[in-house]
Amino acid sequence: MLPILPFVSSCIFAQHNVAVKPSASSYQTLPATRRRITVLGVAIDDLTEDEVIAQLDGLIAEGGPHHVVTVNPEFVIEAQANPTFREMLARADIATADGFGLLLAARYLGTPLRGRVTGVDLSRRLAGLCAARGYRMFLLGAAPGVAAEAAAALQALHPGLNIAGTFAGSPQPRHEPFLRQLIAAARPHVLLVAYGHPQQDLWVARNQPTLQVPLAIGVGGTFDYLSGRVPRAPAMIRRVGLEWAYRLVRQPSRWRRILNAVPRFAWRVITRGRHTAIPPI
Repeated sequence: MLPILPFVSSCIFAQHNVAVKPSASSYQTLPATRRRITVLGVAIDDLTEDEVIAQLDGLIAEGGPHHVVTVNPEFVIEAQANPTFREMLARADIATADGFGLLLAARYLGTPLRGRVTGVDLSRRLAGLCAARGYRMFLLGAAPGVAAEAAAALQALHPGLNIAGTFAGSPQPRHEPFLRQLIAAARPHVLLVAYGHPQQDLWVARNQPTLQVPLAIGVGGTFDYLSGRVPRAPAMIRRVGLEWAYRLVRQPSRWRRILNAVPRFAWRVITRGRHTAIPPI
């Protein structure tokens, strides 16, 4: 049986490597079939980062609305207790593995994933695609000013990137009419939403059909990383999957969140993972 301590040590907040901007030709490569695995009843797409970008290129060109979720172990725990969130995850067009613990869980369950596609890496790569294709990007969420700083960092990384707008806002329903009006007027092709789980993806599910933005993605704390407000762990720590520990030292206030999600996820995978943990939707 998989030892719980090594499993727990790598479940959340692992590496977010900076990706090199791909050539336009790389956006065309995509397998004819797509493999999905499940971890405690939550579906995860077994796609590489290049394959995800290729799919996103097609979804944007097709029009919308399309919703992509970046799943980590906290999502899986939340889905077991929150039917609305669970159903939303099941409806997502693409679900990437954002969390080293998902890779360990998939391997333990005998359905290994080929790699992670994190919100940070995906946002950087997607900005490169938008710059190459002329797509407009809108950044919504995080603390006031953070989205604008993240947008500036993406433009520095990908000159020519068209930022349709940035706004902090709030996931509370009473603010949704104003935000829908703001985003609709900007007419973005891509909307990145950084309200944290489960609020960000539930917000997308409620509002995207009205907005008709071709592609919306919940990206969690990505803007904090892109803006430089939250420092990344050294490369060596990221490589061994211990970024969660680095973040705990740097942000002690996160201890409740980490202790609530990481051990529970590992224990449930070990004790329930080979059985159906969530009834089919």
